[in-house]
Amino acid sequence: MAVCGALVRSGRLSRPISGRNSAFIDSRFAVVKRLASALSYVPETAPSDFGETTKMNLFQSINSAMDVALANDPTAVIFGEDVAFGGVFRCTIGLADKYGKDRVFNTPLCEQGIAGFGIGMAVMGATAIAEIQFADYIFPAFDQIVNEAAKYRYRSGNLFDCGRLTMRAPCGAVGHGALYHSQSPEAFFAHVPGIKVVIPRGPIQAKGLLLACIKDDNPCIFLEPKILYRAAVEHVPVGDFSLPLSSAEVVVEGKDVTMVAWGTQVQVLREVCNMAQEKLGVSCELIDLRTIMPWDSETVIKSVNKTGRLLVAHEAPLTGGFAAEVASTVQSECFLHLEAPVERVCGYDTPFPHIFEPFYMPDKWRCFEAVKKLINY
Repeated sequence: MAVCGALVRSGRLSRPISGRNSAFIDSRFAVVKRLASALSYVPETAPSDFGETTKMNLFQSINSAMDVALANDPTAVIFGEDVAFGGVFRCTIGLADKYGKDRVFNTPLCEQGIAGFGIGMAVMGATAIAEIQFADYIFPAFDQIVNEAAKYRYRSGNLFDCGRLTMRAPCGAVGHGALYHSQSPEAFFAHVPGIKVVIPRGPIQAKGLLLACIKDDNPCIFLEPKILYRAAVEHVPVGDFSLPLSSAEVVVEGKDVTMVAWGTQVQVLREVCNMAQEKLGVSCELIDLRTIMPWDSETVIKSVNKTGRLLVAHEAPLTGGFAAEVASTVQSECFLHLEAPVERVCGYDTPFPHIFEPFYMPDKWRCFEAVKKLINY
């Protein structure tokens, strides 16, 4: 174990970043930036009581959150594939130089090992922040997360836990990722008691929610929509602040249709709200779930009891997606208030396509058609 730890910290078991790899990463940045600029995005403003702010995009706010965590918690460590130089999306850039290779270090290309190492560090009392390079590659770590991290506290009768473990992973469509770099795996982990699953919609949310995950006494999976990394900037608080987990937020108020989403899809549905108002005279209420598990059902139920209609949208495939859990709960709790069946607009039950990605995505046009269906039922 000591030898393995030394090799991990030295980076000798990690993939080297050659000039060719760097050029490849830079080319990805260009594509991501071009696609993000086409995304309809409404920058938000942080509450005044959060203190001094500065302009950050989402990847910079993630970096700022981890900077705060490392500065405030001497036990905090960051590890993952290539994180020492900044990672594929540069979320950890500058942190190894600032805090040293013992606190920000590369690991082998082994997601199961990353998760197991993080569990061990958290059990021993450290604050472990692990990066899975893409959410698509979190599946080799599934056994460690589901059968170890999620159950550690329960099986020991609360004598031991790995609560200070946070696993970050870029997720979702990016315009060129195809079947191995575009998946949204949140529903897999929402089925597992003992872990929290969180997805932000923008820079302010990303920093506040990530810091809340890092401080939380339960293992958390923090999924970062990669298309949003460079989509827009917001005035993000520079200091330490947290946003509440398991608390949905009403982003747009309305009275005719409730729409529920998380991550990138919140930005898509913002535009649908405007389209519905302009073209149909329909007032939509948009809710960002933020935490997928444990999720805030009360906020959604209250909204649906008011509007009588619900649309849930996510990029993951339709069958077994988390929209099904939301729809089932609303059907049970709001049955006498519903004016139409719940609509789900999701990815299709196929592997994520490459050239057919525009047809696969739950874009604004598919969501707009669902709003018309709800109104005309």
